[in-house]
Amino acid sequence: MAQTTPIRQSDHLELSRLVNPAVIGFASVTMNSENFICVTDVVGEDKFLVIIDLKNPRAAPQRHKIGAASAVMHPTTQIIALKGQGMIQIYNLDVKTRIKSANIAENVEYMRWISLDTLALITPTAVYHWPLDGDATPAKVFDRSPSLANHQIINYRTNEAKTWCMLQGVTMEGNAMKGTLMLYSVEKRKAQVLPGHAATFIKHVLDGKNDASTLFCFAQGNKINLIEVSTDEAPFMKNGDIFYPPEFAQDFPVAMEFVEKYGLVCVLSGYGFLFVYEVESMQLISMSRVSQTPVFATTIAGNDGLLAINKTGLVSKLQVDSAAIIPYITSKLRNLELAIKIASRANVPGAEDLFREQFEALFRQGLYKEAAKVAATSPQGVLRTDQTINRFKQAPVIPGQAPPLIQYFSLLLDKGKLNQLESLELVMPIMQTGRKDFVDKWLKEGKLTCSEELGNFMKQHDLQMALAIYLTAECSAKVVQIFAETGDFDKIIQYATTVHYQPDYAGLIRGLCATNPKGAAALAGKLATFPQGALVEPGEIMELFFQRNMIPELTALMIDVLQRNDPSDSKLQTRFLEILLQKAPNVADAIFGKALYSQYDRTYIAQCCEKAHLYQRALEHYTELADIQRCIVNTNMINPEFLVQYFGQPVLTPPQGLECMKTLLKNRANMTLCIEIAKKFTQKFGPRPLAELFESFKMFDGLYLFLSSIVAALTLDEKDLVLKFIQAAAKIQQYKEIERVVRDLANFEPREVKDFLKEAKIDPQSLIILCDKYGFVDDLTKYLYENNMHKAIEGFVTAYNPRQTPIVVGTLLDLGCNEDFIKGLLNAVRAQCPIPELVEEVEKRNRLKMLQAWLEARVADDNNVEPATHSALAKIYIDSNANADQFLESNLYYDTLVVGRYCEKRDPHRAVIAYRRGKNDDELIEVTNRNSLFKAQARYLVERQLPELWAKVLVETNPLRRQLIDQVVSTALPQSKNPEDVSATVKAFMNANLPNELIELLEKIMLRRSEFSSNKNLQNLLIITAIRAAPDRVKEYIQRLDNYDGPELAKYAIKSRLYEEAFEMYKRFNKHVEAVGVLLREIGNVPRATEYATTVNLPEVWSELAEGQLAQNLVSEAIGQSCLASPQLAVGESYIKAADPSKFDRVIEAAKTAGLYAALIPYLSMARKQGVKDPIVDGALVYAYAKTDRLADLDDFIASPNTADLQAIGEECFGEALYHAARSIFTQVGNWVRLASTHIKLEAYQAAFEAAKKAMTMRTWKEVCFACVEAKQFRLAQQCGVNICVQIDELEELIRFYLERGHFEEIIALLEYAIDSEQRPPHMGMFTELGVLYSKFKPDKLMDHLKKPNIVARLNIPQLLRVCEENLQWPECCFLYCHYDEYDYAASTMLSHGVDAWSHQQFKDVISKIGNVEIYYKSIDFYIQQHPLLLCDLLNVLTARIDHSRVVAQTRRAGQLALIKPYLLQIQHLNIAEVNEALIDILVEEEDCHALRTALEEHDQYDAIALAQRLESHELLEMRRISAWLYQNNKRWSQSVALSKRDHLYHDCMATAAASADCEVAEDLLRFFADLPEAFRAPCFAACLYTCYDILPVDVVMELGWSCGLNDYAMPFLIQSTREYTAKVDVLVAGREEDKKKKPAAPAVGADGAPVATEGAPVPVMGEPMPPPVAPFAPVGGVPPQAYYMSPYGGAPSAF
Repeated sequence: MAQTTPIRQSDHLELSRLVNPAVIGFASVTMNSENFICVTDVVGEDKFLVIIDLKNPRAAPQRHKIGAASAVMHPTTQIIALKGQGMIQIYNLDVKTRIKSANIAENVEYMRWISLDTLALITPTAVYHWPLDGDATPAKVFDRSPSLANHQIINYRTNEAKTWCMLQGVTMEGNAMKGTLMLYSVEKRKAQVLPGHAATFIKHVLDGKNDASTLFCFAQGNKINLIEVSTDEAPFMKNGDIFYPPEFAQDFPVAMEFVEKYGLVCVLSGYGFLFVYEVESMQLISMSRVSQTPVFATTIAGNDGLLAINKTGLVSKLQVDSAAIIPYITSKLRNLELAIKIASRANVPGAEDLFREQFEALFRQGLYKEAAKVAATSPQGVLRTDQTINRFKQAPVIPGQAPPLIQYFSLLLDKGKLNQLESLELVMPIMQTGRKDFVDKWLKEGKLTCSEELGNFMKQHDLQMALAIYLTAECSAKVVQIFAETGDFDKIIQYATTVHYQPDYAGLIRGLCATNPKGAAALAGKLATFPQGALVEPGEIMELFFQRNMIPELTALMIDVLQRNDPSDSKLQTRFLEILLQKAPNVADAIFGKALYSQYDRTYIAQCCEKAHLYQRALEHYTELADIQRCIVNTNMINPEFLVQYFGQPVLTPPQGLECMKTLLKNRANMTLCIEIAKKFTQKFGPRPLAELFESFKMFDGLYLFLSSIVAALTLDEKDLVLKFIQAAAKIQQYKEIERVVRDLANFEPREVKDFLKEAKIDPQSLIILCDKYGFVDDLTKYLYENNMHKAIEGFVTAYNPRQTPIVVGTLLDLGCNEDFIKGLLNAVRAQCPIPELVEEVEKRNRLKMLQAWLEARVADDNNVEPATHSALAKIYIDSNANADQFLESNLYYDTLVVGRYCEKRDPHRAVIAYRRGKNDDELIEVTNRNSLFKAQARYLVERQLPELWAKVLVETNPLRRQLIDQVVSTALPQSKNPEDVSATVKAFMNANLPNELIELLEKIMLRRSEFSSNKNLQNLLIITAIRAAPDRVKEYIQRLDNYDGPELAKYAIKSRLYEEAFEMYKRFNKHVEAVGVLLREIGNVPRATEYATTVNLPEVWSELAEGQLAQNLVSEAIGQSCLASPQLAVGESYIKAADPSKFDRVIEAAKTAGLYAALIPYLSMARKQGVKDPIVDGALVYAYAKTDRLADLDDFIASPNTADLQAIGEECFGEALYHAARSIFTQVGNWVRLASTHIKLEAYQAAFEAAKKAMTMRTWKEVCFACVEAKQFRLAQQCGVNICVQIDELEELIRFYLERGHFEEIIALLEYAIDSEQRPPHMGMFTELGVLYSKFKPDKLMDHLKKPNIVARLNIPQLLRVCEENLQWPECCFLYCHYDEYDYAASTMLSHGVDAWSHQQFKDVISKIGNVEIYYKSIDFYIQQHPLLLCDLLNVLTARIDHSRVVAQTRRAGQLALIKPYLLQIQHLNIAEVNEALIDILVEEEDCHALRTALEEHDQYDAIALAQRLESHELLEMRRISAWLYQNNKRWSQSVALSKRDHLYHDCMATAAASADCEVAEDLLRFFADLPEAFRAPCFAACLYTCYDILPVDVVMELGWSCGLNDYAMPFLIQSTREYTAKVDVLVAGREEDKKKKPAAPAVGADGAPVATEGAPVPVMGEPMPPPVAPFAPVGGVPPQAYYMSPYGGAPSAF
């Protein structure tokens, strides 16, 4: 029966579960596509953007806090457009960045994405399009019509090309909703205003047209109109009526969408009705109500439905039911033409028979073009078969028209793609005509279905086109074959890798070796070096190339294969190198030279190299010393450079290397080579063994050459080698080399070399260099002097090293040399001789006088200013007492330290002169102290003015300090006229902490009328010093001195505790504030300070006095007094007299500390009167009012303008339990949160509730609620709890608080009230937690709770499931599992707890939805054991899901096979062996022969032979007949006939024999009948002849008829046989005669080579039936053959 509507409706989502239901509406919810819904949600005062993914509705939506007015989501991506004040912004939510923004001067009333890259913006005056890409700004498209003024814009659409635009607005006129449409053409820049409530653009291919047209469809009132806007010439137009139900006569359209797949226009009305129209005919297909509330948003969903949102937030999916729409149209509308059109358009089932009937009717009428169109457009290709193609082939060609087959294929090509058969049938005739371009065009357009057969055909004509077909058809073997034939080897690998195909690469390469060796090598290289792994075994290819002597190709391949040098390639490398060494040694040598491989068998390859005379490569691979020595002697065939480098390789240990060198040195021709080896690898073999090696062969020249390369690098530990080098050089007379070594090197023992050179008696130049370098000058001088080499001595000091002259002179003096020779040497050297060393050497030998003339000559001639020269002359003059003082005073060049030290013992005064000139302070102090020269020391100290020098002599530990001070005070300083001297001396005394001495010094300067008496600094210094050392004299100095810094010195006096002196200085300099401060803080005499303040009577003094009182903690006494007669003036009074509120913070703090809040109020009032507007003052006053409980004054003050931080004061009052004051303050500031807390403290719970309502914060609600619970004010607690439980994060704590106190009844009541309340929408947590509470405390109410409407969708089912499982509430568990789509668990629970949870109907509903097939079979066991009578009902549900064989086996094991007989009968049509055998067992057991025979005839999957054997001995005859029939069907003719004979079923015997077509079986049966009793013999014999006519031999029939007396019964058979044979002979004779009459000629053939029919016997035409053969027992003489076989008993033939 057809369903009532072809539209399938499903609930997709409930927005009310995700957002505030109050915001659900057109203004806050947008849906631009089937992917996203965008909601502007409001929670409290916060605004959130909620984005719901419609493709995953169970996922949590995205929530973003925003300030934008509205938002619209991009149709496909995470891009959103936001509208703010004068600005539109586009954000990418994935990367959290802004893409672009634009400022719009006007208000944007409506936004919509009209395409994936364009956002439309509607303002009160214009329409803008804003491209998403690039930096483009919104561009105006057109201006809004004035007709749309005061309209709310609810829709804006464009066609796909954006050339047509439609703007839709609505407004209220009275009680009716008026809709206005503005249609605008971008190309024509024209607009038209139309009345209408809903509209859309449609892109559709109209009948009779090839291209899609743009249609504009709009609805207004009860009319729907369609017009083609893409053309101006005869546009297509259509209209229809909208029929509203009578009770909804005021209904009107609100939305319109086009379902492209079916060509349906869907109109939604205000009352939720859906009208579906076919686009071209505007015929109403269906009308149904899909929503009880108005729909405000729609969008297309896929290509077969739409999504709609109604005012309750329900998102519904309205989808065309593909399986029902065609039956609906045919049965309900009875419009077959419309059914055919929609079925063809949407390619949906249901109209197959209609298409077949229409096709047959058209074809019979010869309307082949129309028939071809029907076949081409048939849904799901039901008519696109080979039978249809054959019929078009055989159809006659109508003159003036294309052949029907071509027409058919043309329509198919226009419609789309041809299937495999059609493609082949089309291409074959086209290619025969040579139109390859057609085929190429169709392939490029995707019109043909590629197949291997099509490729095979095209390969005969075009290889590349065939390749394209093979590629598309994925015929991998064929593709590789073509690539190989064309030589595109690269493409073979690429293709095989891409399609994961594995060709026979080895065979492919083997074949190419014979035809294309280069191609084989190229292919092999690519296969073997494929990046993801070799596609062919490289070793196999290498051997193949080696066998064919393809050495270059082999080499190129293996180099590529082995380039990674992988350890796994060891054998390949070995074999490859072996082949190269045999066939191409030069190539192998080059490979060794590049060191490409290292994983081969080195020993074996070394032997191969030696055989190939590649001794160098052999050495590279050998490791045994004997092998190396055998190869290394072939130096004439080895590169010398390699041989040198070879000795440095690790393969040769140092001992082995030395052995090899020894082998080489046996031939002196190898000495040069060994020298190079020794030079290069000295570090490896060691220089000493190498030197010994050359020495052992007496090769001193070799030793010299070897050591010359390393002598500079030898260390002191190898000094013996240096000596050997020098000795070898001496032997071969290389003296210059000896000079170089001793001059430039230092790695030898100088004494050993010196001794060798002295013994060798060679040129002294080397000895001179050595001795000069190592300080053996005295030895050298002695050696030369003793050997009479005076010229060498003179040359040494004059030409080689004059700096050594002093040592030479000293040595010569020691040797007793003549002074004249020495002076001659000095005169020759002159200024080049170092004078200090010379003086030292001569002075040590007391011969200084000898140098006077030479030194004076140096000063006179050379202008020598060297200190040593002048110091030496000074010493000579001092000793000779010749103008020594004058020289010391005037000479500027001598060394004062040296000369002073020289004079100390000779004359201290001269020492002082020398030290003073050189400013040698320490030495001068020491010599004056030692010789009591204090006056000279004092004068020197005063003149020097050095603080550090003063500090050294004035140190307390100096025993001579007093004598020095006396000389300074009495002589040195009074005689000085320099103020700097005085200042430095005073500072020195101060630094030395000598106050008394300093006072003595200063009094002498200041009080005795010197020129420094009025110096301010000195007066300050005198007072300071007196403060430090003589406090009793300070007042005297204060009075006597008049030029000092009194205030500064007063501070210093205070630090020194001289308070009275400080007070006097402040008083003398009129510093009254500081003076009273000293009285208050230092002296601590408040009365005296008060008296002083009264005397001066200055505000600043009063302020200072008040501060002092405050500092001395006199607050209690002061604030308690109000008159000045008190010895302690009140702080408040002092500050008031001072009119100074500046210290209000300290006063407030002091008053708070003392707790004198009442006394603080007047002071704070004074401060406010003085204009102090400080939060601290106002706050302190408020707090004082609160502390003194002056609540009226408090209320008045806080109500007046003030700057107090009332919030903080309120918190402080609250913290100190001043709740009444806190209440007033919190009420004033509107802090409802703290006010609620205050009311709780005052136990005013109702007031606390009212404050919480104003606070609207979760913390406040919780605080008030919990307090009410503790006070058992459950009514108020419930009202508070409603506001708590709406926040899912707080719900758990609320419930825990109630339950911890045992109030489970109250918390249940709270949740029930919250859910039923309309204050806030309930969330999932509330329903879930209520269910949990029911489960724990009121289990009888749980199921009722779960079954309430729309409850399950709002539950956290996993959480509630855990609780139900813990409480063993299995029915509820099953219910929850079912609604959570966990049908597996639901079924398992029912099976595990059948007594409590099982319900047959519910179990059937669940079992059909589970995914674990094992549960099916568990349920079968459960039903067998618990509910066997319901088992078949269960199996009927599971029929399509279970393994029937397993069910049969399971039931058979349980011994309950008969229980499932109805189920077995139901599924028997599946023809499953196990099912058939089970049913056979049941039927056999029930002895239902008829049903058994029917089952066996209709099904063949069973063991027929076994069943036949089983039934062969059954007691029922019909069972045995079935057994015989089974034998017959399985071609066991003999057994079947024998069984029928046994039961006298002769008719069955004859039927079996005839079916066997076996002459032997028929003959045996005929003989059996001939032997029957006479009563049965003749009838059975005659019937057998009739039944087995075709297979009985004529001779046998004649024999039995004659021998058994049955000729009469055999005669009809014989007559018929004779007639048949005679007819055949007549035909042959007639044919022969005709052949004789014809002239001999070639057979006629047509243009296509087929034989053409000629006159005479008719030639069958292809497709026509052959003439029927002559039937057996054809009527002879008009008498039917049956007449000869009438029963001997009369009547019809017997059937036995």
